[in-house]
Amino acid sequence: MYRRVLLKLSGESLGGSQGRGVDDESLALYASEVADAVRAGHQIAVVIGGGNIFRGLRGAQRGFDRVDADKMGMLATVINALALALALRKEGLRAEVFTATPMEPMARYYVRDAAVRLLEDGGVALIAGGTGNPFFTTDSGAALRGLEIGADAVLKGTRVDGVYDADPEKCPGARKYSDLTFDKAMADHLKVMDQTAFALCEQGDMPVIVFDSTRKGNLRKVLAGEPIGTIVHA
Repeated sequence: MYRRVLLKLSGESLGGSQGRGVDDESLALYASEVADAVRAGHQIAVVIGGGNIFRGLRGAQRGFDRVDADKMGMLATVINALALALALRKEGLRAEVFTATPMEPMARYYVRDAAVRLLEDGGVALIAGGTGNPFFTTDSGAALRGLEIGADAVLKGTRVDGVYDADPEKCPGARKYSDLTFDKAMADHLKVMDQTAFALCEQGDMPVIVFDSTRKGNLRKVLAGEPIGTIVHA
């Protein structure tokens, strides 16, 4: 159902049960899932957060200058992207890291056409460094890059199986949405993505699918259109 997608993963998702550092098992799982999808004919670009290493907003709350804290967070996303690229290469795929600000020789400077060519050639583009600007989250970066590369959808991988009206890990009676509109998601301040990301996706008519990315096989199911998560649409 979805040929080209932007897969958004949190940094904590690479950190295993503790959500810190880079967990080998989590890294191998995501690499295997992406590799299976690419071999099935899907084109996948990936944006990863950096919260397992350093989160800019949290640093600002601790007294760091916000601009410098966000720069540190951007660098954390590059570390995660490099780690996933290595794991994907072990799966036999071509994987390249692109960054929003020049970081050669560690990674290529992001140019949309170069990333799209890589996808069309069967490779995986890992787009790191956020938007290259402070005060923007990696969710906003994922929405922006998804629109730029012409993605059919943004797939937001989480530890839960969709969007709920409350945190299901804290509220056992929380109700899951099978689908909802961007307007409702923004009006109800649902914390799945920030409002800037939702607004960008709404303007670009690009749906967001929230799903449990920790379960093996779920990525292929989402790409095939199976209703296993929550779809947020215009």
